[in-house]
Parts: sequence; structure tokens; C-alpha cells
Amino acid sequence: MLFFSSSITLHFLKFVLLLLMLVSLSISRFIKLRIFTDFGLPIFIGASTELDAVSSFSEIVPDTVVFDDFQKFPPTAATVSSSLLLGICSLPDTIFRSAVDTALADSGCSGLENDALRLSCFANKALVNVGGDLSKMVPGRVSTEVDARLAYDTHGIIRKVHDLLKLYNEIDVPHERLLFKIPSTWQGIEASRLLESEGIQTHLTFVYSFAQAAAAAQAGASVIQIFVGRLRDWSRNHSDDPEIEAALKRGEDPGLALATKAYNYIHKYGYKSKLMAAAVRNKQDLFSLLGVDYIIAPLKVLQSLKESITTPDEKYSFVRRLSSHSAVAYSFSEEELIKWDQLSLASAMGPASVELLAAGLDGYVNQAKRVDELFAKIWPPPNV
Repeated sequence: MLFFSSSITLHFLKFVLLLLMLVSLSISRFIKLRIFTDFGLPIFIGASTELDAVSSFSEIVPDTVVFDDFQKFPPTAATVSSSLLLGICSLPDTIFRSAVDTALADSGCSGLENDALRLSCFANKALVNVGGDLSKMVPGRVSTEVDARLAYDTHGIIRKVHDLLKLYNEIDVPHERLLFKIPSTWQGIEASRLLESEGIQTHLTFVYSFAQAAAAAQAGASVIQIFVGRLRDWSRNHSDDPEIEAALKRGEDPGLALATKAYNYIHKYGYKSKLMAAAVRNKQDLFSLLGVDYIIAPLKVLQSLKESITTPDEKYSFVRRLSSHSAVAYSFSEEELIKWDQLSLASAMGPASVELLAAGLDGYVNQAKRVDELFAKIWPPPNV
């Protein structure tokens, strides 16, 4: 039997220990150590979810009615709208119902003899009361919908925003926590320009063309919202829109292409606007938009992202698609770099943006009318 001296034995033990450490490190790169939850789902030590990974590129905002999902997907921002008021009134037990009832009991509104003015006053109060509650629940900004019946009235939009802002001042919600959601008609874009010059933050919605996005950026809108999925839906059943046809010929999805182009325009030319991508249909849409300022994602997509585990190494497979580098490299034609006005905007908006804008406005107007009808029926509220 061969015996080693104590010094040789010590060196050998050090060598074995070093070898074991190297092997352990190598194995740890390829083998995922698992533990199991009560539901039998594996979780990897040191891993996070796809939702965590994508949230490092863009701010992910849940596309949800606020009643039941605050705990599951706490929102970072919120929107208060006619649609939300209708939802609140259909659920008497929601925490926001008292905000609506308090609005309907307002003596200043109740004393107005003109029915239309009284109902408008109630709606303003209800929007602001709910918006004030939401401002205490989310860390980001609360966007308040401006009545879509004013979409083609620049001064009417401005008056409405001033009325809403005055009510927010009365309940001590700071200006910097507020946005005002305005349709992207030319009159809405012009209202945005004038309001932003006063330091009032605006949120332009129903953007379906590059011309609208560029005009909104030039107006200084704080947030520009593009509905990527709706453009895709339109393109499947229609044709003859030059902007959409050009995207399809390049092999691109028209909605994603518009969001990419608008983002690069904003960042290449130094506009202050933030871009919000809405109507995201699936995870692939979301992955294609990584880097955009905000992504409004439906709950089913968020749930899928939350349930999908990614290890630290796998995080690097998520690629930032939109950035200052992509903006610098993007090329625009001379026609796209003009100073947009009402005439050039009207001539550049193709069938898709015209039809989708009109459809969006119709929907918002219908919801506002339904709120008026509902408030007329339930006013005055019981026990107030």
C-alpha cells in the first residue's frame, strides 16, 4: 500500500476540493434546482418570471376593470372613464360606489335647473371622485376621459379639462398625478397643444396613423396611445390603406409597425411624448414592443407571463426592440417630417385611421350617453 506524506495529502485534498467546486459551478449552469409549491408547480431557485423580465424594458399596465384584480396585478396607473362609471354602477358593493353616490348628492349639481348641465355636473363629479380614489391606490398617473362628444370642439375640450382640473384641485390631487384623455382628432390635438402649454398633461388616444402620432408629438402630448391589435384586425378584412399596405409588403404587422415608427420618431427628434401601446393581443405582440414606454396588456397575457419561469441566463433572450439606438437608425421621408396641420393631417389619414377613429368616438359617445341616462334614473341616490 502506498502512503502519502502529510504535505502531499494536503495538496491532494486542496486539488480535489477545487475540482469539486468547478464541477459544482458547471452543473449549476445547466441543472435547475427545483422546489414545489402547494400546487405542484416547479419554481427554480434564483429564477424570476417572464413578467419580471419584460417589466425591466417597459412599464406594463394591466388592461382591466379595477374591481377584482388589484391584488393579482397591482396597476401602476389607471384610467377613469364613462365605461368605468357604468361598471361601478353595475356593482353596488364595489369600493368606488360611494364616490359615485357622493357625486349624485352634490348640492351644487342638484341645484342646476337645466337637465343637461346637471347631468354633466354629476358626471364630472363622479369621474373626479373615482379618479381621486384611484390616485390613492396607484403610484403613477390617473388619466381622466374627456367627453368624446367634444372631440371636434377644441375650446369645448379645454373648458371641460379646466372644469375637471378645478374639481381635482378641490380634493387635493396634484396636477402632476393627472392626465386628461382626449381623442386624436385635429381639434383634440390642438387642444392638447394649448393645454400642454399651460402645464396640463394630456393623453391622446385613438391614434391609428403615423400622421396622428407625429402631429400629437409635435403638439407636446404627454402620452400618445396606439391600438396595435385594432389595426391588425382592420387589415384582415379591408385593403386600400397605403400605410397598412406598405407595412404588409415589408412583411410587418401594421399595428406593430406603426408603434415602432411612432416610437422612433418621438425619440429620434427629441419630443417629450411617451408612447403607449394598447390592444396587445398576445405575448408575441408584447415581446415585439419591448422598450416602448407603456404596454397595456390583457389579464390573460399577464397571467401567462406570471406563470412562465425564466432563469437569470434566459432573461438575456428578451431583446429590447425599441431604444435610442433604434430611433437613430430609423429613416423618415421628407413628407413625414413636415410640420403637421389640419389639412396635411386630413390628407394623410387613410381609410383605417378614419374608420377606426370614428368607431372609437362612437363607442365613447354611446357610453357617455348611457351614463347620463343612468344618472337621470338613479338620482337622487338612496340614503344620502
